[in-house]
This record gives sequence, C-alpha cells and structure tokens, in this order.
Amino acid sequence: MSEHLIESVAVEIPAPAAFVWDVLLDYPHYPQWNPYTLAVATTLEVGSPIDLTLPRPDGGEGTFVSREFVRVVAPPTLLRYDTGDTFPGLLGVRDQVITPLGADRCGYRTYETFTGKHADAVFEAQAAYVKQGFDSVAHALVARVEALFNRGTG
Repeated sequence: MSEHLIESVAVEIPAPAAFVWDVLLDYPHYPQWNPYTLAVATTLEVGSPIDLTLPRPDGGEGTFVSREFVRVVAPPTLLRYDTGDTFPGLLGVRDQVITPLGADRCGYRTYETFTGKHADAVFEAQAAYVKQGFDSVAHALVARVEALFNRGTG
C-alpha cells in the first residue's frame, strides 16, 4: 500500500495557541480570509461529517465540496479529519497542528497523508494543488490572527 505525505510550510504566529485555535475553528469567517477552504460545515463532533468547500483543482470557475469525517478535536493543538470510505481505495488523513511555543507564540502546520491503492495517482495529480492550498492557509492564518490579536480582540 502506498503512502504519501504533504506538509504545509511551518509558520510562527505571535499569539497564544488558544487564540489561534479559536480563529482556526471560526468557520463562519473563513470567506473573509481563507483562500483555500472557502466554507466549512460541521458540528465538530467526533465521527460527524465536515464538508469543506474548496476551489477547483484545475483553477476553473466554481468550487467543490469534499466530505470528510472528524476524528480528533483536541484544543488547542490538534484537529484531525479524514475521508473515511468516501473514496474507495484512498484514505486522506489531515492534521491541523498548533504547537505552543510560549505564552504568546505558537506554530502552525498542516499535514495530509494519502494511503491506499489509489494514493500514488491522487498524489501525482493533486499534490501541488494541496500543497499550494495548505501553504496559502498557513500564511493567511498568520495574517488573520495578527490582525485580530493586534486589534485587542485577544
């Protein structure tokens, strides 16, 4: 069975991990700042669906919804979800990780692991798209947190 890992850039954010966690899970405001995940619908209950609205991989007009399933909600450090059995022969597991680096600093990074008999083909076709999306979210999260935290909402 093949396994492929995609990692976002690692960023440091000048705010407490709990504040960053709250921004990361403030899904109604994603359209204001998130260039890759345009909308999210979920209850965040473990086992429940999380529907991610994403731009089309080919850069064309419109969006598509990726239905995944919440597996771990561990504030303020880890959110994990995966594709479950949505795509037979492929499992994508995404971890969004916030690492406290002190009282007022933390790191952020996203990882996605693709496994299964179709992992090679999906990785080849989608790795650049996913990597670019993850990196754009990391940088946009830094900017969003800095704007909110510096405004005194933190």
